[in-house]
Amino acid sequence: MQPEIQQQIQQQSKGFFSKLFDFSFRDFITPTIVAILYGILIVIAGIGAIALIVRGFSAAWYLGVIALVLSPIVFLLYVIMFRVYLEIVVALIRIAQNTTDLLRK
Repeated sequence: MQPEIQQQIQQQSKGFFSKLFDFSFRDFITPTIVAILYGILIVIAGIGAIALIVRGFSAAWYLGVIALVLSPIVFLLYVIMFRVYLEIVVALIRIAQNTTDLLRK
């Protein structure tokens, strides 16, 4: 096999913890954990939306109704913001990985 192909196979076969404790920072763990982080952020945004509704109803019924209408919109805006930010991070990491691959060749 060609050395480049062997190197790619070795990089793909590295586990999460070997990437985590790689002090040379040759392998990135962010693409591995970004889906988990996105799920956690969605749960946090959902809890925030529910808390906004509860807080609105505890203050006054009309504030609860306003919160009931606005909280899904705010939730969606936060989820979109999280998604765009994480996509930017992943895109930058992929650019770095592709640049490194080009330099190695």
